[in-house]
Amino acid sequence: YKSDVARKAVETGANWINDISGGTFSPDMFELAASYNVKIVISHIKGTPRDMQKNPYYDDVLDEVYRWLSSRAEEALRAGVPEENIIIDPGIGFGKRFEDNLALLWGIPKLKELGFPVLIGTSRKSFIGHYTDEKDPSKRDPGSFVTFVFAAMLGADILRVHDVSGAIQAVKIAKAIIESGEKYIF
Repeated sequence: YKSDVARKAVETGANWINDISGGTFSPDMFELAASYNVKIVISHIKGTPRDMQKNPYYDDVLDEVYRWLSSRAEEALRAGVPEENIIIDPGIGFGKRFEDNLALLWGIPKLKELGFPVLIGTSRKSFIGHYTDEKDPSKRDPGSFVTFVFAAMLGADILRVHDVSGAIQAVKIAKAIIESGEKYIF
């Protein structure tokens, strides 16, 4: 979310910018992505990293995040970012209550309506610890795998993970089970 850091990264070979603020903390982030012709992840955040978890509230989290991502993607397009370089991320865990994170997972099909690839980052997040009573983030991979499968089955295009091999296995086996089940459903 700091354009000076992003600039140095792309100048040394990075081909993506991951902006947790969706271009709101550094107003020149979209112009930077456009000028270097790199992909940009536009993530939703409510507040700042310092205060985002202090009583976040939404009347309708999916609607608010959808409208915000739509607006930020339009701003990126106006700044010259090619449509194919835009990726959207609802910002799981960034200024969200536990139940908001679940609503956003269910909302993946709605977010897909915006026409951009959807990135989901649930790996080892605190909401997984909340529902599993696992305090140690490094021990949350089993719960993370469930969220990856769910997100992939609902249409997420990109998953941000810690255990790459485990995530690939979980999604592949879920896909195989679902595809094989089609012949058993009457």
